[in-house]
Amino acid sequence: MSVQPRIDYETLSDLELAAFVAARDAAAVRVITGRNNQRLFRAAWSILKNRSEAEDAVQTAYLKAFAAIAGFNGGSSLTTWLTRIAINEALERRRASHRREAQIDAGSVVVMEEYRDKLMRGSTNGQPDGALLRAQIRRLLEEAIGRLPDDFRLVFVLREIEGLSVEEAAEVLGIPQPTVKTRHLRARRRLQSELDPEIRTALEGTFPFAGVDCEALTERVLAQFCDTSSLPTGDLEND
Repeated sequence: MSVQPRIDYETLSDLELAAFVAARDAAAVRVITGRNNQRLFRAAWSILKNRSEAEDAVQTAYLKAFAAIAGFNGGSSLTTWLTRIAINEALERRRASHRREAQIDAGSVVVMEEYRDKLMRGSTNGQPDGALLRAQIRRLLEEAIGRLPDDFRLVFVLREIEGLSVEEAAEVLGIPQPTVKTRHLRARRRLQSELDPEIRTALEGTFPFAGVDCEALTERVLAQFCDTSSLPTGDLEND
């Protein structure tokens, strides 16, 4: 009996990975989620401003994407396709939340600061002074970013923290490139008015979503992916 060659998933193209997922290959799912968890989480957080809700939105977005991945045709990158789905899922959750709040109290003001206690949960436990200070700086940054207007915040996170180009951000969000540039500039100006320049240099480390958190999300997605009864139904817009 001949031995089948081992597949190097890291070298596969987006279309090849999508084909493996469509064939219900869990290893391909692990590669895709590992590559995209942080970006999708950050995009979802920029809309929902709540860590646990953002994680739930990303998990649901993955499952919807994997259920419809046979329709992925490589018109854009797999990451761009997944980011769009995650953004749409987060936006729908935000709309649903607003509808629920309006039903409870039509005159109430939505409080958007609840995320503060969740963003850096456990981040300061047992850390040395230097790491504690860095965590505090991250918290200040995240709170300031959280106060940006919704449209500015999403563009800022994608451009400044995720490092997308103007062209990539415009493609992900489906808006003109000049709009991306304008929103990014205005977001930076707002933050500059609040934050000391030295604090702003710490942006690279904000919204950490790696290690245990990243792996835990992957495991939850895999558990539902392998349970065919839990996959959502319905078509997504083909790329």
